Amino acid sequence: MPQQSLAEQVATFNDGFTAQIGPELSAVFDQEQADLREAGVPTGAADVGTQVPDAALLTPSGASTSLATEVGGEPAVIVFYRGAWCPYCNLTLRTYQQDLLPELEARGVRLLAISPQTPEGSELAIANGELAFPVLSDPGNALAAALGIVTAPSSPAREAHTALGFDVADSNADDTAGIPFPSVFLVDGDRVVRFADVHVDYTTRTEVPEILAAITRVAG
Repeated sequence: MPQQSLAEQVATFNDGFTAQIGPELSAVFDQEQADLREAGVPTGAADVGTQVPDAALLTPSGASTSLATEVGGEPAVIVFYRGAWCPYCNLTLRTYQQDLLPELEARGVRLLAISPQTPEGSELAIANGELAFPVLSDPGNALAAALGIVTAPSSPAREAHTALGFDVADSNADDTAGIPFPSVFLVDGDRVVRFADVHVDYTTRTEVPEILAAITRVAG
């Protein structure tokens, strides 16, 4: 039986999440999403042709690494996600593990996931999705900022987060609430972007077939 699309999985999740947190908190998140969609993708966000700079990253064990080291001069799909606290991110990374990673390995393309979380947050993301690809920390959103994709939860959304028992800043390596827009970049061996998909509405994500189709186009 085919795996459900991410959009289908999100729709199912949203039904249960709305029932769980109630209409007042749901309305806060709905408004945040509407505002993000209205604002659109920020001017200056990385797009096809952008040279992705090297950047210092941390492994889940806290060891120093870099984007260049992790990409290794090979084509790569780089996924920016908000954090292990985000259910939409967990759903997406788990789907990429199950449905995308085997296809990428067969094509010689690496898969990396990057967030501003602490290494402990990366460990949690790995556990949540049983992930077998590199999950890395971008302290201070340095790489995400270079790609023009940094945002932050709205003030009402952060208040709603507090009501639910957490705060984004507690998960981030620099104790701020900055987070990347959920984004997927396909880069070539020189780290030049060949496909870019930036989602301002964090409940929507790049579907696996879109990524595979982009790889096929680039390879062709």
